[in-house]
Amino acid sequence: MATVLIYRRFPRLSRVTPFSTTTKYKAESGNSKSEQKKEENPETTNTRAESVATIQLLNPLDYRVLYNPSAYAKSRDASQQRAARSSGQALGDTFTSPGTTQLQHTFSTASSQALPPLSNAPPKPKSKPLPKQTTSARLSVAQTKEEAEKEKIEMHDSKEDPRMFQKGRPEYRSLSYDRFEPIETLPLEEGDSILRSVAICKGSQSPETIADYFRKLSRLPVEHHTALVSKPRFNTLCLCAVRNLGSFSTSDLIDILKACVRLVLPPTHPLLNACENEFCRRVWDMNLEQVLLVADCWRCLERSVPSYLSILFSYANMNWKDFTLPRFVQLVYIIGEGRRSPADLTQKIESMILKYLDSFTLEEVGAVCLGLFKSLSGISDHVMRRIADRVSLQIEDMSTYALVNVLKILRYTRMDHLPLLKELGKVIPARIPATNIQGIMHITLTCSSLHYFDEGIMAAVATSLPSRVTYCRSKDAAKFLWSFGCLDYEPPNEEEFYSSLIEQMYRKFHEFGKFPEHLLTGLLGLAFVKRFPEDLIDYALRDEFVRKTRDSKYELRKDLFTLSKSVEIECPSYQGSLLPPQLSQEITEMVLNFAEQEIYVRHEIVEATSLLEGMLGGPEYVKNHMILPHTRSSDVEVHLAMDGHPIPFNFKDPVADKKLKDIGVSLTDDLLTQLIKGRSNSHSPVEVENEARPRSQERGDKAPTPHVGDHAALSAESDAQKVSFLQLPRW
Repeated sequence: MATVLIYRRFPRLSRVTPFSTTTKYKAESGNSKSEQKKEENPETTNTRAESVATIQLLNPLDYRVLYNPSAYAKSRDASQQRAARSSGQALGDTFTSPGTTQLQHTFSTASSQALPPLSNAPPKPKSKPLPKQTTSARLSVAQTKEEAEKEKIEMHDSKEDPRMFQKGRPEYRSLSYDRFEPIETLPLEEGDSILRSVAICKGSQSPETIADYFRKLSRLPVEHHTALVSKPRFNTLCLCAVRNLGSFSTSDLIDILKACVRLVLPPTHPLLNACENEFCRRVWDMNLEQVLLVADCWRCLERSVPSYLSILFSYANMNWKDFTLPRFVQLVYIIGEGRRSPADLTQKIESMILKYLDSFTLEEVGAVCLGLFKSLSGISDHVMRRIADRVSLQIEDMSTYALVNVLKILRYTRMDHLPLLKELGKVIPARIPATNIQGIMHITLTCSSLHYFDEGIMAAVATSLPSRVTYCRSKDAAKFLWSFGCLDYEPPNEEEFYSSLIEQMYRKFHEFGKFPEHLLTGLLGLAFVKRFPEDLIDYALRDEFVRKTRDSKYELRKDLFTLSKSVEIECPSYQGSLLPPQLSQEITEMVLNFAEQEIYVRHEIVEATSLLEGMLGGPEYVKNHMILPHTRSSDVEVHLAMDGHPIPFNFKDPVADKKLKDIGVSLTDDLLTQLIKGRSNSHSPVEVENEARPRSQERGDKAPTPHVGDHAALSAESDAQKVSFLQLPRW
């Protein structure tokens, strides 16, 4: 009987205990507005107390399939500034429900241990009774303060937060536009007077006068901007501007664009269409600061301007010598916000990073990293290591927001910079309570992607998450499940942790129609820790959802395949949907073809296989393949006999490409005679093969196996034995 040793490139393995529990969760399928508000409001609490459905665990076999395929927190000053100007937003849904099919009222799902009923709660310590009104008032005030504090932590403005680096140097004032900068407010009466003049003159004003009208109207009180933009007389002013665009000076045209930013014109407004065309036409007549300022205004307006950015990048390439440190950082910010990576600038960007790295503020380091990450710009290991070297020395002085941006690009480049990661473990756990959910998610995902386990970080995340789980988007919940599953970490509050995330997956169910990848990511993360939410799995493997995955920008068929086969193997009692056999076969072939081209040829796998072949005696003792294709990971298989000796088993094409010179056998006359006429005595092929086998193997001795070129070990063998040796696989 043989022992099979399998080397697998999986997350670290540890104990997995099957369990069977139930948890309560409210699942309303009604469409009343009040219920929708509750579901989308991150402040919604006590959902577990109103339980109307049961979550039941599938009890899988003790076989475990693992799978290993290839946010921000603001500084305190930034948070205070954002709170002061009331411009932040709480995390929540930023889109409407895509109208996906709702789950049934009763769920049969995997979950963690049941939450204890309220009646089992420990008794509260006795205290002096207080008047009802006083107690209620104090509780209300305390709850309000707690909610306000949570809300403040979770505030995140994806448009404004990346711009915090612009507060660090006065030079950015000429390169960017701060729409929150205090200005003198224009009286409403004067605004009405301007609009009356527009109606009377009907476009006969000079370009300078029209530009001045825009400058003044943008100074109206913020609460009147929406009403102004919808007025017919303002539309008349916009038409006047469009007709005179070519006559405006560049500075006046930029002032009109700034006014549009302050008035928050919609990105598709006709005036903006005309302005974009005009700026594209005159870019080469503008100076570098003006070109960058206009790009910044487009970002403030959230308008996509690919044509303008293409011209900007060409302009930057031609005027690279004019880029000072602030101009360079502003350019990288624009590149990131435009999600475009100019290939012809990559080398110059890396050189500039190295030139200014020691002069960057820490916020600028974070801004550069975020720009590279958002634009998916390639960055060399040398530059990434230099950035990580600097950050590791100043990590305590860095805001969490900037630090998270560094972690994003570190994750993207797969740089295992141990000094930075070790310093991360010293500062991050204490920051977790003051870091918002998106930031925590990126920290956790970085540790998982780099296969770096720090129990202090993971325990702090697990402790903080359950009370704040309602702030998780579907993406956040999925990434948390994925990260903890990949690292195979069981936190002290394991059951509460997984219960809260599974419940949030149900709350965010309506998002999976638009983002199917998040459902699959979360379910695979749960499968790593042997939790299988049956109804979510059934929904994910239905034909309807499989069709939706085809419209995703990601390749999700392999994830569907991994999920389906894992459930099929580990949950024999599962009665829900699975992938059709034909589709499974197609994906199997796709996975195997991918492995041949991308996985088996990886340096670390080739080296491990080669070393094992050298140790054990040749390729027939080692097989590199996928034992279970749905795991999508390379398995290096070795067979050992009961006495510990390796057993040859990989006889695929055993004599192909074998040459005599590789064996080192001399062709004598006697040998040729035996090859042509055969041996005089009638030995069977099996007996000949046994004769050719070294005697040390027959006895089971622990003598070393001869290798190629080891002629001394073969010199005592007869010519007949050498002939038989030619018929064996190459050592």
